[in-house]
Amino acid sequence: MMESNRHSRAGGNLVSELITDNIDVWTSAIKKRNSQGRGSNSKVELTGVKKLRELILELAVRGKLVPQDPNDEPASVLLENVIEEKEKLVAEKIINKQKSFRAISNKDKILGLPRSWSHVRLGEVGYWAIGSGFPKAIQGEVNKEVLVSKVSDMNLDGNEKYIMYSNNSVDFDVAKQNRLKIHKEGTVIFPKIGGAIATNKRRIIFKPTVIDNNCLGITPYSCFESEYLYLYLSSIDLTKYQVGTSVPALSQSVLELIILGLPPLAEQHRIVAKVDELMALCDQLEQQTEQSLTAHQTLVEELLSTLTQSVNADDLTAMDGGNEGIAGANSFQASWQRIAEHFDILFTTEHSIEQLKQTILQLAVMGKLVPQNPSDEPASVLLEKIAKEKAQLIKDKKIKKQPALPPITEEEKPFELPSGWEYERIGTFGIVGTGSTPSRSNPDYWQPAEYNWVSSGETSEFFVNETKEKVSALAIKETNVSLYPAGTLIVAMYGQGKTRGQITELLSEAGTNQACAAIRLVNDSKSHKNYVKLCFRKAYEELRSHASGGAQPNLNVGKISNAILPLPPLAEQQRIVAKVDELMALCEQLKARLSDAQTTQLHLADAVVENALTEQVSR
Repeated sequence: MMESNRHSRAGGNLVSELITDNIDVWTSAIKKRNSQGRGSNSKVELTGVKKLRELILELAVRGKLVPQDPNDEPASVLLENVIEEKEKLVAEKIINKQKSFRAISNKDKILGLPRSWSHVRLGEVGYWAIGSGFPKAIQGEVNKEVLVSKVSDMNLDGNEKYIMYSNNSVDFDVAKQNRLKIHKEGTVIFPKIGGAIATNKRRIIFKPTVIDNNCLGITPYSCFESEYLYLYLSSIDLTKYQVGTSVPALSQSVLELIILGLPPLAEQHRIVAKVDELMALCDQLEQQTEQSLTAHQTLVEELLSTLTQSVNADDLTAMDGGNEGIAGANSFQASWQRIAEHFDILFTTEHSIEQLKQTILQLAVMGKLVPQNPSDEPASVLLEKIAKEKAQLIKDKKIKKQPALPPITEEEKPFELPSGWEYERIGTFGIVGTGSTPSRSNPDYWQPAEYNWVSSGETSEFFVNETKEKVSALAIKETNVSLYPAGTLIVAMYGQGKTRGQITELLSEAGTNQACAAIRLVNDSKSHKNYVKLCFRKAYEELRSHASGGAQPNLNVGKISNAILPLPPLAEQQRIVAKVDELMALCEQLKARLSDAQTTQLHLADAVVENALTEQVSR
């Protein structure tokens, strides 16, 4: 027994050692989550700490977290007492007579449980707390004797363990009149239906509570500590026990067959105390890491903003431009030097790399990425040529005459442009159109599938060659679907999530649906087209903000036509595109190295957890 107890005590110290000995693993294993569109802010998931929390719970329910005490009353005695307790509850009509469960075979038992523990099914440790439908008359009442808890109330006060408040409550008499089932404190509840099951929401009722039909709960018998039941339910993935097809839900008949280990009651208390202690350490670790990431993000933002606030790139070569030019050059060089000297520690997260990419695009459209060449033909001459060519296309009846666009006001110009640049609206140097969706009820519009037909979702890629759906020649002839040539830029005008505002380019002729705007540039040079594309990539969030509407705000052809772009000389557009391509390739290399490092850290975290569990089971 002494040898066994020594091993258990070693196990009790295991997680504390894992936290301190592997601090770099837990804090370095990070992955991006909740990305909202191109170049936007992203939250992070501290995957290492998440795995550490899972390890703590796994060791707890296997009996490997705290030492066993030979003086504890074994769990088998607790189960004998439960028989008497059930009979009393049945006599008091609190529960119905409980069914017997089939014996647990040796092959189904959990490997390595301590001798003082017992194998039981979940249905043997408590009775079900069933939800009720709420009469409208009780909704909105607060500060009454009985809480009325919905799934949404589980996070109402930010408490991770208890339900202490709710948006609705009732008096005992009202609950009785409406035949609402009141569940006592200590009952552990969780979502029964929908995506909330996967959020690991488990809460302990703190005072008498009614739960709604979307919740399910277990009121433990005296053999099972409520907080231990809470952490056990937190240790398992309840989504594995859903049944049904159209609306999957948790079923008592499935859940009650789950096999678990029942510790002595005294050990349950010790386990709960140790888990609380270690989870508090995880909270501290997570907070420190989040604070570090926030500080890192702020530093990157501040340093990158110094670049966009500095002088034009051509000032870097202004050796004879007077003191002002030299001072400007020094300002830009100093800003860049600060970043270049610490490149390896600044761009170490996906978010920081995305910030760098957005800064590159910002510098590009401000004229600060490449030097200006005074010999370049100015953008005003390019616009004059485009106007003449456009007029000829109208005369030749190749395009229709478009309404004049309003002049650009000073308030619409976000920054001062370098010499030779011009602000202009898309509709001035391009032709903006859209498409439509042929009637689905006419199969002849869709078969034979002859012509590419772009939907807004397909703008997520930078190029479109083959589309998911195609339309027939009859659809082109009889509906408003127009065919646009290769090289046309397609902008998503509708779409939830990140879709709205995305831009792509056709590699082959295609029509579009009405959720897309098609931009055909009058000047069809490759560098001009690529420059316009990068302007849209830079202005993604700004363009999205111009959408209007209620639940699903949208853009329209008019808003796309009126979008204002800063136009450099055509020769400079070519230099800008080449420099952006070069720098974006470097960013992708950074991201690839980062991804490899993160994958290594995740595998290391997995290995630490697996080795810890293997070591404990072998004992």
